[in-house]
Amino acid sequence: MASPRFLESIRESRRRRNALVATPFALIATVTVVDVVAPPDVHLGPFLVAAPALAASFSGPRMTALVGVVAVLTQAVVAVARTGPNNLNHTYQIVALVLISAFVTFFAHLRVRNERAVTQLRSVAEASQRVVLRPLPARSGPLRISSVYLAAEAEAQIGGDLYAAARTVGGTRLIIGDVRGKGLAAIGEAASVLGAFHALSRQRWPLPDLVAQLETSIAPDLDGTGTAGGDEEDDPDLAESFVTAAVLDIPDDGAEIHLVSCGHPPPLLLRAGAAIPLDVRTPDPPLGLARLVITEHTTETFGFEAGDTLLLYTDGVIESRDRSGRFYPLRERAASRFGTGPEALLESLCADLLHHAGGRLGDDAALVAIERLPASG
Repeated sequence: MASPRFLESIRESRRRRNALVATPFALIATVTVVDVVAPPDVHLGPFLVAAPALAASFSGPRMTALVGVVAVLTQAVVAVARTGPNNLNHTYQIVALVLISAFVTFFAHLRVRNERAVTQLRSVAEASQRVVLRPLPARSGPLRISSVYLAAEAEAQIGGDLYAAARTVGGTRLIIGDVRGKGLAAIGEAASVLGAFHALSRQRWPLPDLVAQLETSIAPDLDGTGTAGGDEEDDPDLAESFVTAAVLDIPDDGAEIHLVSCGHPPPLLLRAGAAIPLDVRTPDPPLGLARLVITEHTTETFGFEAGDTLLLYTDGVIESRDRSGRFYPLRERAASRFGTGPEALLESLCADLLHHAGGRLGDDAALVAIERLPASG
């Protein structure tokens, strides 16, 4: 059974729609009344073209055509009432109204068709993303994990934010990243990264070697031979393809994490009410670009004790702006919510982020929270 709040939202939506539909008819009625009572040398009939044009902005072609027909018939009635059916001025007004109504009806048809195409494309992209971006496990060894993905409402295509966790012998490996671009192409690139990450994590590679293999597996095939190489100028889009990522190894024993940062925003370590950014001394280039500048990846180690929470995120979070143009202060907001647990932390941050952005994000955003639980006695 539907909830009262849901039913009320449906009724409110219907009331707004009915109000919009009534607007062009109210305009026709107003112009007609004023035109009939106006002096003989005053003609307000040209204002009737606003009615079908207004209907085309929110209605489909059928409603727009109906409004146009009503406007034409009304103009004909006014012509007969004021000057007779043979008045040349009113004849031209009626002809112009017919032509304009036909044009705006056609454009309403194009608008509806394009909206349906965009909706279908986004549905396919969202379904593909749900297949690619699997939920993270709630527990992995001594870790408690929660994740959330927020799709941008201002874009017709969703982005390529990604995250994954893989259980290894004696630890957990995680990746969070952001593919350059949007839409199905970005989702395909994200799928390649996640597939390679899961496959390589099972092979017990040291973290720098895993990232190097990950780089090789997603590097663009620029010369069409199956290897990275060739002239990048032949396809600038391929040459500019890259993925920012943070790859982490969290051992079950000990109180540390190992991090390779490939051009990704630094994770935040939440400890004792403070949010500490884990800035690496030597950040690596994004995946897909490292082959151009370096040959080795660098791992840095940070403390991660029982009771600490690690917050991973994509740039859609920190680049979200409010109405005054201020970026979202993730570090301060995360620190104020320390100690609530991963799931409650992300739920609170998501609500706060959407409020900061006015309810609409300009870019997709992903967050992952990992808490190290105390060792069981």
